[in-house]
Amino acid sequence: MLQRFPVLAAFFLSLVFCWSTANAQQKPSRPQPSQCQAIAQSLPKATFASFSPPGPTLADDPVNGDVKITFLGHATLFIETPGGVSIATDYSGAYPPPYTPEVVTMNKAHPSHYTLTPDSAIKYVLHGWSDTPGEPAKIHLTVGDTLIRNVVTDIRSWGGGIEPNGNSIFIFEVAGLCIGHLGHLHFELTDQQYAEIGRLDVVMVPVDGGLTMGADSMSRVVKRLRSSLILPMHRWGPPVDQFLALFGPDFDVAYAPTPSVTVSVKTLPRKPLIYVLKGL
Repeated sequence: MLQRFPVLAAFFLSLVFCWSTANAQQKPSRPQPSQCQAIAQSLPKATFASFSPPGPTLADDPVNGDVKITFLGHATLFIETPGGVSIATDYSGAYPPPYTPEVVTMNKAHPSHYTLTPDSAIKYVLHGWSDTPGEPAKIHLTVGDTLIRNVVTDIRSWGGGIEPNGNSIFIFEVAGLCIGHLGHLHFELTDQQYAEIGRLDVVMVPVDGGLTMGADSMSRVVKRLRSSLILPMHRWGPPVDQFLALFGPDFDVAYAPTPSVTVSVKTLPRKPLIYVLKGL
């Protein structure tokens, strides 16, 4: 019938097109699924997800890119991805990166881990805590070739109590790698938190020996995560050798000649390596 009335047919088809377009615009885009997160159905022995999500992935060739990580100071490291995304961790502004990052993450246990007056040129400012006391911060954000998500942990409050969900472990999934920053971790992780974190190929771990956790406790976290590359950070007081002494022959130790390391899926150490970046 529409073929006999071309004007009416065109009008009808235009209505269908406009409705379809408007309907598509109203539907939120599907969040990028984590490729690193554990499936927590059989805790404490969690298994890791291995699947290809429908639709486009974060990068055309996710396993061939190099990620550069530079130690700037304290708990601030600068991550540069193959797709050009730049991220400064536990950013306070005291340890500025070489150029304005696109993303900064923050935690609030101490002022050296956050700032309430970040540069307005920073596009994404991600707080590891919620503005609603006790509520967990919920971050699951795709920026360029990088998925950024968080796992919350409790912290000790200034009054000596416990502040629920005051710290976030930030996880950056890029170039086939799972990169984690433990933030200002005060307590050993639970089975549920290990499951939420999933696989970490690279982990940035505080080694102060007391302001966060004692060295024994922190070493147990590192041993259970069993990341391929361990980057110490947040050193106060004790020399880093005291932390390194807690690891036996199952871990290699090396000192970097520069503050930076470049890593990819293809160059991950076969044996867990604690790599001390220059400047720590």
